[in-house]
Amino acid sequence: MKKIIYSLIAIGLFLTSCDPMEDINKELDVLNAIDSEIGNLEYTFTEDDYKDFFEFDFANFSSVDDAKALIPNYLTETYPFLGVTYNNDKEVEEVSSALITFDWYNRIPTYEAEIRVLTAEEHNAITGETYGNFSDEDHVFDFLAAEYPAAEEGDFVSLRYEYYAGTTTELTDGFLFENGAWTRYAGFTPAEYNEMGESYPNFSSHDEAALKIPVTLPERFKFDAKEAGDIVVATYELYTKVGEDANGNDIRGTVTYTSNFIFDGANWSKYNNVATETIQFAHNGITWVPDNTIKYTLTAADYASVGNGQYNNFDVREGKAEATVESRLAKINTILLANFPNSEEGQKFSVTYSVYSGSNEVWIMNVILEGGAYVLQ
Repeated sequence: MKKIIYSLIAIGLFLTSCDPMEDINKELDVLNAIDSEIGNLEYTFTEDDYKDFFEFDFANFSSVDDAKALIPNYLTETYPFLGVTYNNDKEVEEVSSALITFDWYNRIPTYEAEIRVLTAEEHNAITGETYGNFSDEDHVFDFLAAEYPAAEEGDFVSLRYEYYAGTTTELTDGFLFENGAWTRYAGFTPAEYNEMGESYPNFSSHDEAALKIPVTLPERFKFDAKEAGDIVVATYELYTKVGEDANGNDIRGTVTYTSNFIFDGANWSKYNNVATETIQFAHNGITWVPDNTIKYTLTAADYASVGNGQYNNFDVREGKAEATVESRLAKINTILLANFPNSEEGQKFSVTYSVYSGSNEVWIMNVILEGGAYVLQ
């Protein structure tokens, strides 16, 4: 459902028709006849939107950039009466905004490899010991560096090795070579497979893995809290066909696979390569554009910080301290730079502030950070 909050100029309508739809159409005609109204809306695209309006075969955009390019047309056609308003100085006073949530295709690759089982001698060649195991996390990475000196971006290997940490445990982990280094994707131990109801340290199918792995992830990340939208890689083993012999008979073996899972804030599920994004758009007087505007209202502390704490406003009467736009901009600069010291170049603010012009009023100034200072938009 659309959640739309409009802040509209008051319109007096006297409707005498007894047809409800006719009444609605009359009201829309009046709204559309006005140059621009101000609205702040929030909307999440539905499957029908992707199919009917954008004429997509899939219920998502192909990229975030694609969404940024196409959504303004949707907003223009759906809300033609929304725009901007100006004050007496011809400055933009209020801007219509839209907080849009959408899905986009965000493929995260998966990998697979037959398991390489390390021998005692291969362990010992790295450790210099005779125990036939690793006892330091660096040992397995030392093995990878020695065994795969010419590794290329995207190479994936699976290693089964013995690891001693008080007791010896058999580990099967996947390793991906990316950005010039190996990344470890931890697999499940035999004990963990057993806890998931498996007689052997592997799953019988990908569907079973997709069903059982999400149940284990809260325990795995109980000391590494995740937020809604976080995606993690899980590594698991499957006993499956790995080839054929000379007679055409299946050769079966254990293969390591990676799969991606996403957290919704409460539960984990298999990631389907579709991500959800929320972007704010604003009307610039002509069309809708992606917008990072932060709406901010000056506080009593803000006024006090620039010497206006007695009345908590700016005196804009002719000849007074804040009569000019430049004087008000200078003080708003001081406030924003102090309150938001980490803002990046291009950050926009829509600042609401109180003024005294002979009567008490509320004005809005829209600024953007350029070259370390805020300038009028």
